Amino acid sequence: MGKTLFEKIWDKHIVTTVEDGPTQLYIDRMYCHEVTSPQAFEGLRKRGLQVFRPQQITCMPDHNIPTKNQELPIQDPISRNQVETLDRNAKEFGVNYYPIGHAKNGIIHVVGPETGLSLPGMTMVCGDSHTSTHGAVGAVAFGIGTSEVEMVLATQCVFQSKPKTMRITVKNRLKPGVTAKDLALYIISKMTTGGATGYFVEYAGEAVENLSMEGRLTLCNLSIEMGARGGMIAPDEITFEYVKGREFTPKGEAWDEALAYWKTLKTDENAVFDKEIVLDATDIEPMITYGTNPGMAMGVNETIPADAYPKSLEYMGFQAGEKLAGKPVDYVFLGSCTNGRIEDFRVFTEYVKGKKKAEKVEVWLVPGSWNVYKQIKAEGLDTILEAAGFELRQPGCSACLAMNEDKIPAGKYAVSTSNRNFEGRQGPGARTILAGPLVAAAAAITGKITDPRKS
Repeated sequence: MGKTLFEKIWDKHIVTTVEDGPTQLYIDRMYCHEVTSPQAFEGLRKRGLQVFRPQQITCMPDHNIPTKNQELPIQDPISRNQVETLDRNAKEFGVNYYPIGHAKNGIIHVVGPETGLSLPGMTMVCGDSHTSTHGAVGAVAFGIGTSEVEMVLATQCVFQSKPKTMRITVKNRLKPGVTAKDLALYIISKMTTGGATGYFVEYAGEAVENLSMEGRLTLCNLSIEMGARGGMIAPDEITFEYVKGREFTPKGEAWDEALAYWKTLKTDENAVFDKEIVLDATDIEPMITYGTNPGMAMGVNETIPADAYPKSLEYMGFQAGEKLAGKPVDYVFLGSCTNGRIEDFRVFTEYVKGKKKAEKVEVWLVPGSWNVYKQIKAEGLDTILEAAGFELRQPGCSACLAMNEDKIPAGKYAVSTSNRNFEGRQGPGARTILAGPLVAAAAAITGKITDPRKS
C-alpha cells in the first residue's frame, strides 16, 4: 500500500516509537515567540541545559509588539516584559533572533515562508496553534505546548501521537471575487470547528492547486479552526518557484538535490486516507462569520441559520434569520498570519483604488512582516492607500488578538481578516466578523458589510 504525503514526511522523521505510546519525532525547525517560550527557556535554565541545536531555532516577538512607533519603548508593562524576556532568552541561549525593528521581524508565520526557513519535507513546530500555516509549502507543521517547546529546545525532538489522515478535495475553480480565505471559511462551516479533530489534513483538487502560495498559506493557517492537528498541500511548481532563491533556501547543487527530493513529496495513488471529503468550489461565495467561532460562517448575502447557537447570537447582537449584508461596521482590520501577506494588500488596494474610505470606519492595515511592508512601498501600494484615506501601520499580530495596543472597543463591530472570532478575542466585548481581504476592502469603503462583487 502506498503512503500519503503526511505519512512520508512523518515516517522519515521518526526517531523511536514507544510501544502503545507516542512517537519521538525529530523536528527540523522550531519557531518561538514571546508568549509561549519564557517558561520553556526558564526550564532549561533550572536544569542547567543548553539549546541542543540553536541554529534550528528562530525567535521573534510578534504578539505583543505595537504597530505604531516601534522605535519607542513598549508602553504596556506586560507586553514590554514579555518582549524583553524573549530578548534576554534568545541572546543567552544563542538562538537565531529577530528583535522588534529588525529587517526580518514580523509575524513568525509570515516570516518563516518568505525567508525560506520553511521548506518542503520539513517537520516544524511552534508554541502557537497557527503553525499549521507552514504546511502550505508541503511540510508537517503543528502547534505545541510550552512544555513541548522546552523538550524541543533541549533535544530537537518531541513526543507526539500520530494523527489520523484526512484529504479534503475541492473540485473545480473558485469563482471570481472568491478568495482563499472564503474557501477556508467555507470548509470550516461544512466541517464545523471539531470536524477534523484528531486528523492531519491534506488539501487537494483543482481549487487548491490553482491557489497562489499566499492563498495556500491562508488555507493551511485556518486548518486548526476545524480541530485539525495541521493542514498541508503537496509541493508543486508553484511551491518550488515560491521558495527558490529565498535567503535560507538551498543554493546550487544543494538546490538540485533538495528539488529532486521535494518532487517525490506527493501522496501515492494507492494510498488510503482515514477520511475523504469532497467539496465543490463553485458553491462558494465571499464569506463572513455571524457567530463566535469560525465555523459559524455563511455567504455574505445569506441569512443567519435558524439553528444558530443563541448565546453566540446574543453576544454578537444578531438574530436567526437576519441578513448581515448592509449592516454598519465600526472597524476593519487587514493583517494577521492569515491575511497579512503582500497578495492580501494587493487585493485590498486594487479594490479601494480611486475610492475613499468610509468616514466613520476605523481601518487598521498591518503588514505581516517588514518584508511585506517594503514590498507595499516598492509597488506604490501605500500611495494608493493614502489617496483613499488609509494609513499603513508597522508589522505585528495587531488586532488579531488583544495582547497589544490594537484592541477593538466593547460592543463595536470589526470586519477582520484574522483567524478567530471568539468572545473577547479582539478586545473585551469586541464583536468580530471574519472575512477575506476583498470583503474587508468593501466594508472599509462602504462602511457596512458588502458583497465586493456588487460594489
